[in-house]
Amino acid sequence: MTTTTITTATTTNSCVSSSNKGELERVFTYFDENGDGKVSPTELRRCMKAVGGELTMEEAEMAVRLSDSDGDGLLGLEDFTKLMEGMEEERNKESELIGAFGMYEMEGYITPKSLKMMLSRLGESTSIDKCKVMIRKFDLNGDGVLSFDEFKVMMTT
Repeated sequence: MTTTTITTATTTNSCVSSSNKGELERVFTYFDENGDGKVSPTELRRCMKAVGGELTMEEAEMAVRLSDSDGDGLLGLEDFTKLMEGMEEERNKESELIGAFGMYEMEGYITPKSLKMMLSRLGESTSIDKCKVMIRKFDLNGDGVLSFDEFKVMMTT
């Protein structure tokens, strides 16, 4: 769902951050394909696909369930607005993590050497062996380096 969230939030970013309700209402109207004033999981999924995102039916149902304030299984405009704001917040967190990861990574991964270099820049002198131990704690696939996904786990634990 991460990729979808990023794609969707980027697509609707100008709507949410502009504080222009008219723009957000137009996006809502676009997602509300049958014009009933509500967005169903099926409509959410189809429209996500139309804007370049991908959402499974299960993910769409979960997004609606988590944002549905009246329990009818559909998103009204207010629910939809909250969902879009949540996506914007998620995108901002993801951007911050990408920036932080970029400070430590070399060639797409955080290596013991790159971790040692960054820690030294921050005034924390440590050995390569200690960096290997730090990385090992969150190295889910055991390859000795941290990918962005592993870094996210580390930063959100």
